[in-house]
Amino acid sequence: MNVNRREFIKKMSAGATGIAVSGSLMGMPAKSYKRIIGSNDRIQVAIAGLGRRLGAFYEPIAAKNANVELMYLCDVMEKQRVRALQNFSKHIDYKPKLENDIRKVLDDPKVDVLINATPDHWHAPGSIMAMKNGKHVYLEKPCSHNMFENELLVEASKKLNKVVQMGNQQRSSHHTIEIIQEIHRGVIGTPYKALAFYTNTRGEVPLQKKAAVPNGLDWELFQGPAPRREYTSETWDYNWHWYGWDYGTAETGNNATHELDIARWALGVNFPLRVDVEAAKRHFVHDGWEMYDTMDATFRFSGDKIILWDGKSRNGYDTYGGGRGTIIYGSEGSVFIDRNKYHLFDRNGKLVKDNQSSANEAGTALGGGGDMTTGHVINFFEAIRGKEKLTAPIDDASISMAMVHYSNIAYRIGKGFDIDDKTGRMYDRDAMRLWSRDYEPGWEPSIH
Repeated sequence: MNVNRREFIKKMSAGATGIAVSGSLMGMPAKSYKRIIGSNDRIQVAIAGLGRRLGAFYEPIAAKNANVELMYLCDVMEKQRVRALQNFSKHIDYKPKLENDIRKVLDDPKVDVLINATPDHWHAPGSIMAMKNGKHVYLEKPCSHNMFENELLVEASKKLNKVVQMGNQQRSSHHTIEIIQEIHRGVIGTPYKALAFYTNTRGEVPLQKKAAVPNGLDWELFQGPAPRREYTSETWDYNWHWYGWDYGTAETGNNATHELDIARWALGVNFPLRVDVEAAKRHFVHDGWEMYDTMDATFRFSGDKIILWDGKSRNGYDTYGGGRGTIIYGSEGSVFIDRNKYHLFDRNGKLVKDNQSSANEAGTALGGGGDMTTGHVINFFEAIRGKEKLTAPIDDASISMAMVHYSNIAYRIGKGFDIDDKTGRMYDRDAMRLWSRDYEPGWEPSIH
């Protein structure tokens, strides 16, 4: 946050409100006055990336207790900016600025926070740019495109002393926090295995074809750190997830980040010792989807602990009872947990406790948002103010992110590999060749 503003406000907070009311502020319009009252901790926010996650931020931005002002709505597609302004106008009584270029937003010294909801390849580079410009960052998953960015992001947050929270919002779920604490206190004995899963029925994806850049799209800025290529149809609007590795991190980066994070949290583990993967494209084999749509991954940890990932992007068979979730096995019982509930079982499989949460967080539907996200964003704001601890600080969240990268790398090189569970480095030359990526010259992320 702007230091001068904060220091001034701290000095003035004891008596300034009364002085202002009896002085010049009395002539202000009601809306302007309302935005100043209580502004001693007001946070100025910019959102970059106005696609399907936009709706997740209406409530935490508009909430009175959030005490924030939305300064910018930024996106490389004009119609996204226009739509975002229209939608936000239903929740706030002022107009944020619309901007195409994230760099212009980050150059504004009045901006305290970047909410980064851009495509995957922009996540770490854009967030590092923000931190270098003095901003704190709420960063949607996946927090990085590759392991190089993963490490650099953590280094930047520490060196530049910025608050960075990843959008693994189930960390702010009350029922999840409750049962994880119970697991850590021994309610199922010693937890030794977790199975994380995601099931969806994604359909056929168009083949990429060279096409004119859509009206209103800044294709140069969309590509940003990625190597330049000609535009192909369907790329900018979500299908970049499935069109190779230029922009996306496949379904594991798109969704496994959440459940793998819960699994790792429950087991109390950090980096794995080894990863093995079986993955392939098994549906609509001649469509435009260019990576696996089905993956089974196995992560082995010290202490004989194991995490399994079962990802089915295009087969809706309900294997475990719900579209996504995590099952934790312990020596004396088991737990099933998802975004809405948990079930606690004893060792004989008898239901001991059934907690049906009132949470309304979206599951497998595109877009989403809900009270978990709202709580997660509010927690981020309060951490900036020094009033709360982050529920998903980037140095911990990046370890869950590393598991995503390990599984994608194992798929891409066609073999599993061992990992240094202290540093996260991979003991495989082929794997280490994918530690980073090719960047467009001049766009390489750096904290210097």
